[in-house]
Amino acid sequence: MKVYFIQSTPYYGGRKLIKKSRLYFVGLAPAILAALCPDWEFECCLETIEAVNFESDADLIAISGMGHAIIRSIDIARAFKQRGKTVVMGGYMASLLPKEAKQYCDSVVIGDGERAFPLLLQDFERGQLQPFYNLPLEQLSYPLPKYEIFRGKRIGNFLPVQAGRGCPNSCSFCSVYCLYHNRYMRRDIAEVVRDIAHIKRLGYKQFLLLDDNILADKAYLLALCKEIEKLRMKWLSQCEISIADDAEVLAAVARSGCLSLSFGLESLSQESLRSMQKGWAQVDRYGEQLRKIRQAGIDVSTEMVIGADGDTLASIRQTADFITRHKITTPRFYILTPIPGTVFYDQMKAEGRLVSTDIYQYNGAFAVHQPKHMTPEQLTEAYWQLYRSVYSFKSIIKRTLLRKPALKNLFYCYVNLYYKYQIAKGITPNII
Repeated sequence: MKVYFIQSTPYYGGRKLIKKSRLYFVGLAPAILAALCPDWEFECCLETIEAVNFESDADLIAISGMGHAIIRSIDIARAFKQRGKTVVMGGYMASLLPKEAKQYCDSVVIGDGERAFPLLLQDFERGQLQPFYNLPLEQLSYPLPKYEIFRGKRIGNFLPVQAGRGCPNSCSFCSVYCLYHNRYMRRDIAEVVRDIAHIKRLGYKQFLLLDDNILADKAYLLALCKEIEKLRMKWLSQCEISIADDAEVLAAVARSGCLSLSFGLESLSQESLRSMQKGWAQVDRYGEQLRKIRQAGIDVSTEMVIGADGDTLASIRQTADFITRHKITTPRFYILTPIPGTVFYDQMKAEGRLVSTDIYQYNGAFAVHQPKHMTPEQLTEAYWQLYRSVYSFKSIIKRTLLRKPALKNLFYCYVNLYYKYQIAKGITPNII
């Protein structure tokens, strides 16, 4: 039997599909799921770079996507249901809104798929498909991902490897907290190394280390870095900015081949961080911490949200100055959005501050809640103005070409120019 797995792409400007010539950040889910169903033929469609085959001969259609790509996922599900196909959905948004997703498909996988997906396939073969599958993991372990399903696709020069899943923090806007409630699971280091070594055998020299909070277990991270160092591979990941305060960990990460780390700084307002239950981050130390990380030889990218309770129009403008001054190569921004299922959503609903109940407008680029110090319309405009300012030619040159080494920063300059092109079309730059 055959599964057709579709990683949907988001819409922009109504119902226009975000398309790219190359997809650098490839999701790990399809490779894991393919490994979990060895007796099934498994075809994968990465819609950002491929067209969905709506005439597929697959027995089962499986759809997932990041963030607001759920809107496209629903449209794809509808199209396949009209063709008489059995459709299942999964991913973060489907997991947070399973009853909503179920309206458009036959079954929804809630949360982790390692136990749920094989059972779903067995039930499908028996004609006993259940409406929902919610089987949390007792431990994080799975077979060698079937990376070969990406062969021939226009992807970047690295593949994903997972170390841990979940996070001990409780940020109010975060979907990871909603699904894992402070639980952090680590894969066995030998299993992680197995995957990295396989990627190396496939001819790759770099990998993306996936982990919701790699700094959550210092001993684990140090041991993992020691093993990665032996493989002589380069890698990138995301992390807490507080890694800068642990010289031992920072040195081990750099020594093991880490090229770049992405940090969720969120805001330059301490009040905003406290309102998002992220008060442990210290805004007044961001500059010092970023310098330490760079001095270790690790490049920095950032993600921030605007519209929290401490944000003002002035502080949002100051954010652009901060990004340029600290020469952050690839900054990304999102409007703080009350995703249903999160603590922030419950708070905004209780306070009567939701200005839209249409969850399909919740795309991170359009204000759907009432901020404290501006109107929703002002927040949306400030968001796009922030992007236009940060991705002006002047800022791009300062953040990329006026840094050393020059050759590597030519690549960052290219990425920035592409982001500038996206912004001009009304597309939020993202990692897909």
